[in-house]
Amino acid sequence: MSNPLKVGVIGVGGIAGTHFPGWKASPHAELVALADPFESVLQKVAKAQEITKTYVKPEDLIADPDIDLIDICTPSAYHAPLAIAALEAGKHVICEKPLAPTPEDISQMIAARDKSGKYLMTAQHFRFMTDTQALKREIDTGILGDVYHARSWMLRRNLLPNRPGFIYKKNSGGGPCIDIGVHILDLTLWMMNHPKPVAVSGITQDKLARMPGAFSAWGDGSIPQDMDVEEFASAFVRFEDGQTLILEVSWMLHHATKGEDMQMWLYGTKSGGHWPSNQIVTSNNETKRHQDIQLGKVSDGMEPHAAECVAFAEAIASGAPSPVPAEESRDVQLILNGLYESAAQGKEIRIS
Repeated sequence: MSNPLKVGVIGVGGIAGTHFPGWKASPHAELVALADPFESVLQKVAKAQEITKTYVKPEDLIADPDIDLIDICTPSAYHAPLAIAALEAGKHVICEKPLAPTPEDISQMIAARDKSGKYLMTAQHFRFMTDTQALKREIDTGILGDVYHARSWMLRRNLLPNRPGFIYKKNSGGGPCIDIGVHILDLTLWMMNHPKPVAVSGITQDKLARMPGAFSAWGDGSIPQDMDVEEFASAFVRFEDGQTLILEVSWMLHHATKGEDMQMWLYGTKSGGHWPSNQIVTSNNETKRHQDIQLGKVSDGMEPHAAECVAFAEAIASGAPSPVPAEESRDVQLILNGLYESAAQGKEIRIS
């Protein structure tokens, strides 16, 4: 591809700021346009990024014939309609996580992708951390054997994002499941080589945010009492070939770690693996001794939000597959939606 892909970003007030350096670093992309319904924010960001082409209506950016690639950084509820419109307009699409709030939405996005012949990628930036990729390479050698169980959690202590895009279901589709659960769940399924999920038993809670004087260390500290999403959720997931997974996510948990604790354990027939420490733990049955392996520190690479943008443009230019296929994101959302449905019904839900 001789000419760089012309990139337009929709939704510039938040996470988009981490994407801009990636588009500017890519030899295959050029950031040329921005869209956001809040014009004061739009113009401020456009000036800082030295972008002259701006749109208040995202559909106008999508209709721009000069744009090749759309980067969607809006609240979750708007992902599917914007992505489908962009694909139907003949644009490649990278979309912030979650790809969409429901697996049905993602299926529609996949259908639009297939019909258009364009690329679609979920921006799951934890896959692009250098240490994460080092652990994935080691796991792919078979060092863990058959992984039959995993434990994953992403837990925050009084860190509820008290903004409308996160705490109202009409905008987000859900609470920490949708906001941060997609990170650790996507990472775990990727490390497990994507076993097929078949059943979920889950619960949701909103106890702490409703207590008198409840606060968040985010923003002005307030927690709007009309918030209508969960603050905590947990699930037990079963997979087609017998593997299992325990998942826990929260914005408000009385957890010992200050701020945020994100961890993953993978348990296999040969060894266990832990992230983010990148430690492999095993037992030598001949010597009857435990053995621990610490993977070497990988030199820091590009900031992962930027790296995912570079990787997407490279894939398009080279004809390689999408770095984060939408089908994998659909499995993530099948599990999270199953968690919500199980919590509502009080029983295990089949999701196959």
